Amino acid sequence: MTTTKTYIKEWQQALQEEINHLKKFGGSRYSVSNGRLLSNDSSYRYYFDTTVALRLPVGSFIKLEWGTMKSSGKVLSSEGRGIILELEHNFGDLIPNANLLHDPWELLEQLIERLDEIKKSKQKRLRVKRLMNPSMDSKHPKEKIKSNVHELILRSKYNAATFVWGPPGTGKTYTLARTAANKYFKKNKVLILSHSNQAVDVLMSEMTAFIKRKKRFKEGDVLRYGGNIGETLSLHQEITTNQLIEKQDPLLAKDREKLVEERYHLKQDLANSFSKRDSDNLLELEAKFSRILEKIRKKEVQLVKDAFIVGTTLAKAASDSAVYEADYDIVILDEASMAYVPQAAFAASLGKRVIICGDFMQLPPIASSRNSLVSEWLKEDVFHKAGVVEGLNEGKLHPQLFLLKEQRRMHPDISAFTNRYIYQSLVEDHESVFKSRDSITALAPFKGKAVMLLDTSFTGMHCISDKTTNSRFNLWQLLLSFQVIHEANMDGATSIGYVTPYRAQANLMEMLLEEIYEKERSGIDIIAATVHRFQGSERDVMVFDTVDSAPQDRAGMLVTGKDSKRLMNVAITRTKGKFIQVSDRNFIERHIYKGRTLRQLVDHQVQNNQTVTMKEIGSWIRNQHPKLRWIHALKVEVIFRDLRSAKSSITICLPEGIKLSEEWNKLLTNRDKRIKLTVISDQKWGKCDVWMNESFPFPFMMLDDKVLWLGLPFEGVRAINPPYVAARISSSRVCEYLLKQI
Repeated sequence: MTTTKTYIKEWQQALQEEINHLKKFGGSRYSVSNGRLLSNDSSYRYYFDTTVALRLPVGSFIKLEWGTMKSSGKVLSSEGRGIILELEHNFGDLIPNANLLHDPWELLEQLIERLDEIKKSKQKRLRVKRLMNPSMDSKHPKEKIKSNVHELILRSKYNAATFVWGPPGTGKTYTLARTAANKYFKKNKVLILSHSNQAVDVLMSEMTAFIKRKKRFKEGDVLRYGGNIGETLSLHQEITTNQLIEKQDPLLAKDREKLVEERYHLKQDLANSFSKRDSDNLLELEAKFSRILEKIRKKEVQLVKDAFIVGTTLAKAASDSAVYEADYDIVILDEASMAYVPQAAFAASLGKRVIICGDFMQLPPIASSRNSLVSEWLKEDVFHKAGVVEGLNEGKLHPQLFLLKEQRRMHPDISAFTNRYIYQSLVEDHESVFKSRDSITALAPFKGKAVMLLDTSFTGMHCISDKTTNSRFNLWQLLLSFQVIHEANMDGATSIGYVTPYRAQANLMEMLLEEIYEKERSGIDIIAATVHRFQGSERDVMVFDTVDSAPQDRAGMLVTGKDSKRLMNVAITRTKGKFIQVSDRNFIERHIYKGRTLRQLVDHQVQNNQTVTMKEIGSWIRNQHPKLRWIHALKVEVIFRDLRSAKSSITICLPEGIKLSEEWNKLLTNRDKRIKLTVISDQKWGKCDVWMNESFPFPFMMLDDKVLWLGLPFEGVRAINPPYVAARISSSRVCEYLLKQI
């Protein structure tokens, strides 16, 4: 049997390998622009605009790349769409566009330090040993069990380590919240941890609501510590450090609020026009803000000491002595399948008892290095490494593994696939879901259908890779997915998720929603993201865009690799009542073999008549958005009328084998000569102002850099795919993005 000290040694080596990899190759890459030098006294401080809110932790180490120039640095401020960086090298007064690389490897260094402390403590080593070698003898009195909640209360009282397997919709949050509340009623000290702020918020909110209903809530006993508190806790602000400090020291809270507002306005001024005075004022404000934060920190430490229940993230717990130097009666680690094994061990070391809860059939932890120790300890979850999963293939549950087996989230037509193919029929539908989801299923598009595959087969070669990140995107499927979101929204869906395996596609959808859908989005919960962001959440309607299609010659590893089953499971099981998948069925059938989950899903949808093709697009589109119009591809007069209305520029892309008809040629030749014509083609077109000698896979037309036409009926297109429909999107940001790829 492996000793605890051996475990710790290997964990530290794995963490160090991951740190080395992140330092060498960087991690997440973001585009920043309009960088302006704020000061160059002892270091070089720059203010940048960002396309999306980055929310990078203050003090995080970063790298900046501008052409061949590179510099290390750190984050001084990151709020809204502006970020202040302190760089080691001077890049000049203005940086038009650059790439920002960030990965919080410093958090891993702090975890290594915590593991050193565990090595020195016999008590902490024993707690880790009980986690990694759970007893085969469960000591709780089984004859006394009355319910799932009662069973978990008993298990966590009598057993050192309890593993809770909570498949989607099986009441994991409900069960954990009531168990934590029960411990609180007995005056136990409880620490609630998870890898994400959202997961902590959800569990703390459910638990606080329950304690209030029992009329046993006392201010200060329950504390949500750290993080940007989201909307989930809007009804329970009194458990947040901000609210408690505001009550204890209103002047201090007011000073902070005033500085935040001043900083916001100054950043707006910097974004619009740059002045030396504004930059000096901003740096002075940052210094004042740091002094305020020091005072707030002292008050937060006392709040943590006084609370009976503390909820925070694993990263915060490992980096904040107020948390890790305390001792707890019980530690609850939620969403444990996404935590590194050494993180789970650190969590277990903090309490006399530990509850490890999650779903090892959902997403595993994420690490970048290919080192063997990293693969063993940072890319697999604690359920597998502690051995509690081993008997499942034989239909046996480990004595310390508690399965929640009735799902109450998904319409039965959705869960029919996951219950069978993911959970080996161990999970069943609660009777409530057979009718409770009908109101969502009845919504457009595809009224009355809980599951639908929107098949994009034979519609062109739209799937390409982003030049900066190499992540794939597919504009055709993006627009179809947007139309699905619009139809659902117009018919009354109150929460909609758009999920995709590829970050480039998720960013494109978020950008499109932001630019042309802000008005319709107001008051409606619409989120576009990669699969990882959705774990732990749920939506009435989910749109799953797999992106992959021609001209790619293989499916991406995200849907075919060893973790693809878990990724697919998360994508499907976020849904309550309507799951719409946008995929190229032909591509999937040709490039993914039958044993893979995505192929199984498509085959399941085909067998159950849950598919619709592009030929039928006119039958389900009911609400045309002003900025996205769909027309029959052969109704070229609409396209020509649009072309004639161009004011400044026309850009046309002509892939190999595609030609302009006589009518197209005539229109372009006779255009107003003030209108610049750009042709993107590997064959010279003599009547243009600019010829870009590029081989691009799909045809398009762009007008004035703000209107994009896809699905155009050029000569030769019909030989590749039938022109069922053309799409016109009015989006300057999509146009700009597409041109950057050429």
